[in-house]
Amino acid sequence: MITLVSQRVEFIENYSEYRDCIDQRLVMWLSENGFVPVPVPNILGEVQLKRWLENLSATAIVLSGGNDIGQYSSRDETESILLRWAEKNQIPVLGICRGMQFMVKWYGGKLVETDNHVGVRHRLKKIIDEEELPHEVNSYHNFGLRNCPEKFNILAMTDDGFIEAISHKSLPWEGWMWHPERELTFNDIDQKRLSNLFYKGQ
Repeated sequence: MITLVSQRVEFIENYSEYRDCIDQRLVMWLSENGFVPVPVPNILGEVQLKRWLENLSATAIVLSGGNDIGQYSSRDETESILLRWAEKNQIPVLGICRGMQFMVKWYGGKLVETDNHVGVRHRLKKIIDEEELPHEVNSYHNFGLRNCPEKFNILAMTDDGFIEAISHKSLPWEGWMWHPERELTFNDIDQKRLSNLFYKGQ
């Protein structure tokens, strides 16, 4: 299953270059689940990117972490195009950290600044009992969500009232504020949930 993965943008000052990049462990995490990760460039623009998408025949999308929303317009535009394409074609999407934030913003939601959410771990408070989620997750973000648009269900929250996981009510889309790829040992629950999400849309 070809899985498109959005990339963060980095400016390399010594070379005056903007570069797209992705955590190698995210590629490893997806590959271990049987998916074929394909990084999405942030420079194509709408016409070229749509042509690129049509030629690839991808069946799932991951919006990865890194960069604050608004930091690089090229990435914001790329992820907007990916979500429009996924919505039109009923393509499964997983938003990780910034990716979840972007999904919510795309539907008109608002972000708020967080305290003590970088380099720490949180216990999850499940909102829907029958959902299988990790008991504890990592946290690496400066912005979070107190509320989300009506198109989403809230799956889990932190003890301090921030939303940690969401699912779209009609599309095979989910958002997780933690980074499954950053766990020293990949969590079986994360892996199972990813597979269920991506195959649900097929």
